[in-house]
Amino acid sequence: MFAMGFSAYGGPEVLRRLDVDVPEPAAGEVRIRVRCAGVNPLDWKLRSGRMAAFRPLTFPHVLGNEAAGVVEAAGPDAGPWRVGDEVLGPVTAGYAVRTLARADRLVAKPPGLPWELAGGLPMAAETAHRTLAALRVAKDDTLLVHGAAGGVGSLAVQFAVSAGVRVIGTASPANHDYLRSLGAEPVAYGEGVDVRVRELTPGVDAVLDAAGRGVLPESVELAGGPERVLTIADAAGARALGVRFSGAADGEDQHVAGIERALALYRDGRLHLPVWRALPLAEAADAHRASEEGHLRGKIVLVADD
Repeated sequence: MFAMGFSAYGGPEVLRRLDVDVPEPAAGEVRIRVRCAGVNPLDWKLRSGRMAAFRPLTFPHVLGNEAAGVVEAAGPDAGPWRVGDEVLGPVTAGYAVRTLARADRLVAKPPGLPWELAGGLPMAAETAHRTLAALRVAKDDTLLVHGAAGGVGSLAVQFAVSAGVRVIGTASPANHDYLRSLGAEPVAYGEGVDVRVRELTPGVDAVLDAAGRGVLPESVELAGGPERVLTIADAAGARALGVRFSGAADGEDQHVAGIERALALYRDGRLHLPVWRALPLAEAADAHRASEEGHLRGKIVLVADD
């Protein structure tokens, strides 16, 4: 079958078409015919070799940790899933026309939910849910979100606002109206961001850094210490300042809860997660280039096709 992968670390150009065996589901797994797969910063960090020291890959390697599609086959003990069911969730190698997933981490795709949105939803939803829980964000708190217009940031804003939290979000000025539409108070990122935040509030109760642009020192100061500051994008800065870093492995048991939280907003007509660009699977390299450049509103997804 058709997949996009790579056989050595490098730039986006190392991604190429691979012909790989169709995977067979083991106990507790299903095989999904992929309709759309999400592209995340973790993907190009793995491809570039930036994470090779603590997460080495075997080659050839197919990326992609989230997708939406149709159940094509089910192994023993695959729970309620049957051939033909439309699902979304974390997967093992989503940059392919077929992939495997653990049955207990999948969620049924609601009728009417666009495939592009479904494919880019699982990881952003899980990460937003996990990090807000770790920060103990509660009603009437003031939360600062760095990178609030991105995939994780957008959902963190919506989850928090729906829980009665005041949210201040950093983003480029072009995304400020978008943040206002989500219920956040926008602030321009960059030098002096702490001064601009203090124009709105003397301090904040918690900070989620989803951008990784060197904002942790200011964040610790605004929060009155590192205890309620968390980053998903600046591990080195977190170590230096005593801030918590939360990675994908921390959310292994929270995928369903995060996705269901997002789908509850969808059913109420209140879910907003723009698809910045939907590209054919064969154009995965272009998707990586765009993701690495940053400054995106929402998600990039790959559309799978035989």
